[in-house]
Amino acid sequence: MDTNASARPAPQAARPTKIDAPARMDGVVQSVYGTPDVLTVERVAVPALTDRSVLLRVRAAAVNPADWAILQGIPYVLRAVYGLTQPRSRIRGSDVAGVVQAVGDAVSAFEPGDEVFGWCDGAFAEYAAATEATLAPKPAGLDFEQAAAVPMAGITALQALRDQAKLAAGQSLLINGASGGIGTFAVQIARVFGAEVTGVCSARNQDLVRSIGAHHVIDYAQEDFTRSSARYDVILDNVGNHTLAACRRALAPTGVLIPNSMAGNRWFASIGRVFAALATSPFVGQHLRPFFSVPKKADLLALAELLESGAISPVLDSTHPLSDTPAAIARVGGGHARGKVVITV
Repeated sequence: MDTNASARPAPQAARPTKIDAPARMDGVVQSVYGTPDVLTVERVAVPALTDRSVLLRVRAAAVNPADWAILQGIPYVLRAVYGLTQPRSRIRGSDVAGVVQAVGDAVSAFEPGDEVFGWCDGAFAEYAAATEATLAPKPAGLDFEQAAAVPMAGITALQALRDQAKLAAGQSLLINGASGGIGTFAVQIARVFGAEVTGVCSARNQDLVRSIGAHHVIDYAQEDFTRSSARYDVILDNVGNHTLAACRRALAPTGVLIPNSMAGNRWFASIGRVFAALATSPFVGQHLRPFFSVPKKADLLALAELLESGAISPVLDSTHPLSDTPAAIARVGGGHARGKVVITV
């Protein structure tokens, strides 16, 4: 008789790796460049699971300006990345929130049934593939629509203010385009950092921008911030409706200007503005710091902490069913969304 049998731990059940998924799904497909009416909802194959991938049952996906740009294939210079004559990736969308459906053998951070948010390929569909490095647990207290609104806009705002501007308590910050997706996160993150925040937006959005923490609000139709006497330690320009020289007039002598807009022509968009800022910055006392945000899991987790504490909260403009994705992308492309536009799946 084995007298040590009772002391041995019970064998652990094998970690579940899969919840059955169908072979095909509904996805919003783009086969050519053009306007939103080129998008169609089609039955397509569910993404294949690899050893290092996570299959998500998509519950919500957010629309970003990049979706509008890639829909049209602009700027043209980037078609070397998107696809020269047609998009290489047929399903748009990157910001996602959903439930883990299956995980590859090399995935250890998640298991089926986990609620997550982050970014992926092809979020405008019933299922999408991601990796564990691009996902984090969905913050407690947020629904899927709110969680999907966070990744790209939240990370961009965080990296702009924390890493590029090095925003500190007591500094003055102006956010041009304060009522948009990035702007609404930037207002709230700046308040967390202890900055004095001025938001520029339309008259109809003034109450919204105040409600999320702006100390001062400027109606761009009534006042041009580049021609006022106020000077700011940091300007985050999400609109691009003023020249760099005009923005510098509103900047403190050693202040930081972050041009963060895709505005420009269809060939180069804001690329020319980026190079102009980089070329100018070494020769002036002010600092011009254009940048491209880089999705990082550490930043996604940092945002999750702020969301769970209630320090920041996503602002949703509207939600749309998957079949209404063309209209949702058109709304973002029109430039008048208040916060984030989200697709529910």
